[in-house]
Amino acid sequence: MSITTTTPAGRMASLARAELILLGRNKSALVAGLFVPLVLPVSVRSAAEEMDLAEAGLTPGELVLPAAVGFSLLFAVYSTLVGVYVVRREELVLKRLRTGELRDAEILSGAALPAVLTGLLQCLLLIVGCAALLDLSAPSAPHLAVLGLLLGLVMSAGLAAATASWTRTGESAQVTPMPLMFASMLGSGMFVPLELFPDRLASVCELLPLTPVVTLVRGGWTGDLSAGDALGALAVALAWTAVAVFAVRRRFRWEPRR
Repeated sequence: MSITTTTPAGRMASLARAELILLGRNKSALVAGLFVPLVLPVSVRSAAEEMDLAEAGLTPGELVLPAAVGFSLLFAVYSTLVGVYVVRREELVLKRLRTGELRDAEILSGAALPAVLTGLLQCLLLIVGCAALLDLSAPSAPHLAVLGLLLGLVMSAGLAAATASWTRTGESAQVTPMPLMFASMLGSGMFVPLELFPDRLASVCELLPLTPVVTLVRGGWTGDLSAGDALGALAVALAWTAVAVFAVRRRFRWEPRR
């Protein structure tokens, strides 16, 4: 008798394929995750025309491109995954998966893979589009942009699982991501550069989860991000990721909340 063995990568890939099929059937999630991030950068471009970006040492393209990446992380990854985790939990899918070979981390990672890969592809598409339409030159420090994007993907998935921990129903999953999303859009330099904020307010906004991602991606193009500022942004991103992982380990619910 032959014994079939499985690997963590294989188990997560199987779960990701199943999740991709389910995600494809959710029309509202597809619209919010795929199309909204493609439209919002147009609003940022319009807002940029009303601002004195020269005071911040930026061009419209250097404002819009990091904002486009941020929108994709918020909508395609973070908001989408909050709904995925909550709905699968309420449908007892997560509980059933725990009775098999899959470990907890594999379940969460496998369920997140379709949204994370969608967010990655969307970010790359938006970067190419912004660079072409807004006449951006090649990034001066591409390693910073790559680091910011990868950190943003991991952090967004972790924060989604943490937010799902205290989200009760699939309907409330449309509401609980809103505070972080609005705070990020208004305070992470996506619509207005932090350089145009009062110093005290800018210092507070630098601690928001998405600010280091925007800072690193923008710094990758402008090339004027100092080593100290880059390390500071990296520290903030890693701190939020660690907080999210800790919250998930302590608070994530695998059964429906009553």
